[in-house]
Amino acid sequence: MDALFAAPIGALLIFCLRIGDVSLATMRMIFAVKGHRTVSASIGFFEVLIWVFAAGHALQHLDSILHVVGYAGGFATGNYVGVWLEGKVAFGVSVVRAVIRVDEAEVASNGQTSGHAAARLLREAGYAVTELSGRGRESEVDILSIVAQRKKVPEVLEILKNHDPDVFVTVEEIRTTQGGFIRPGGRKMPFLTRY
Repeated sequence: MDALFAAPIGALLIFCLRIGDVSLATMRMIFAVKGHRTVSASIGFFEVLIWVFAAGHALQHLDSILHVVGYAGGFATGNYVGVWLEGKVAFGVSVVRAVIRVDEAEVASNGQTSGHAAARLLREAGYAVTELSGRGRESEVDILSIVAQRKKVPEVLEILKNHDPDVFVTVEEIRTTQGGFIRPGGRKMPFLTRY
């Protein structure tokens, strides 16, 4: 094993090990921030196991620029891969807030606001929507609040954008929810929370 890591291929192995441990570190931090202690601790065990192996071999070959660059490059690439993985996993719950202008002419002809119509479309797609009325800079607005799993946020945004291309949307992550309804796996059901 030492002969393998001493060879130029060892720098590539260190690079790959660093990608693995730094990606795990990114995931561990995200799970820790969201309060998932057991998952975070489990990931941390494997993260450090890989790191000790990579760092130990890198430190034995500090005289090789390839090994040093492999270690540093693996760290940088691991950060990129970790953030990409977290986006793919999309674990957790987000709140989407949409602000839609009220067009008085549309209300007069349809009998409902564009925001109300968007809320109806979202409900038909299985999402729970809270509607509020507000005042924007230039007109009255409808404010829609939708709580959805992060994996479903792109679908919510697509529905909103298709309905009103000028919609103003913000998306925020939620750490804890209690009560109410969200659409976890494609069907409507109560969302149970931790305390």
